[in-house]
Amino acid sequence: MYNLFFISVFLLIAYNLFIIPCQTDMLASIVKPGIFRHIICRNNVYPRSSVSRYPVPDEVVFWTESYDEYCPPSYTAPHIGGQSWADAPLPSETVQPKWNYNDGIVNRVSFHGEYKLKDGLPQNPMGRTGLTGRGLLGRWGPNHAADPIVTRWKRDEQGETLRNDISGKNILQMVAIQRSDNKLWAIPGGMVDPGENVTVTLKREFTEEALNFTDKGNMVEEFFKDGDPVYSGYVDDFRNTDNAWMETTALNFHDEDGTKVGQLQLEAGDDATNVRWTDIDANLKLHANHADIVKEVVLKRNAHW
Repeated sequence: MYNLFFISVFLLIAYNLFIIPCQTDMLASIVKPGIFRHIICRNNVYPRSSVSRYPVPDEVVFWTESYDEYCPPSYTAPHIGGQSWADAPLPSETVQPKWNYNDGIVNRVSFHGEYKLKDGLPQNPMGRTGLTGRGLLGRWGPNHAADPIVTRWKRDEQGETLRNDISGKNILQMVAIQRSDNKLWAIPGGMVDPGENVTVTLKREFTEEALNFTDKGNMVEEFFKDGDPVYSGYVDDFRNTDNAWMETTALNFHDEDGTKVGQLQLEAGDDATNVRWTDIDANLKLHANHADIVKEVVLKRNAHW
């Protein structure tokens, strides 16, 4: 009996010391060059165009794998040209970006270390996508976004926290927006403006996309002062190309008692079709690999999944 007791204690300690940390670090450890195979950004027709990506089978995603017949088309959306938030066309004799550095106020540093150049253009660190150029993205190389994961506990009419009948864990809810471009539900994030602090981006994007106002007093300001880091790195986004890709910084802003942002009336902004508080579980379908990022929050908060 005592042996069983000590074994149980040992397993519980091991679970908390080793298994849980491994789970919470799982996304960052998987999404790495040479390990992570993006799926969403290959083998399909590029959005808002009639351009088909060159097929990229799983076994030749990484640049280290030989793919002699690889001949991807080049595409940059026509409306990108001349935009203040976009890079100039490349190659160019007059424009020479500082790859892998902060280029003035433009951040060209990847969370995944130094990326390689081919023919003067940055090379997607995760591998082939079946398309060169910038597609719908403004920057060559990493395009930095910020994603605020705003959460609260699901409660009944009496304000009691609700648990899942099977797992016995509290049910977590998040604010999700429905994107206007692909109609998928997503974290209400957006692009980091040149020279902008990520914290400013997180608050701005959430208020614009989910609350549809730019100021709600001190409460919103205070709520977005401190967030818990969740993930920083590559996003398997449908807009990615061989030369331009999305990376994000995701922070969790949690309303523990539901008296702050959890009580605000949600209203979709210009870039969203709809907005709602969404129950989080393993069946949650979101844009890009947002569900994987949200799962990190679930693990950190020991919520139902």
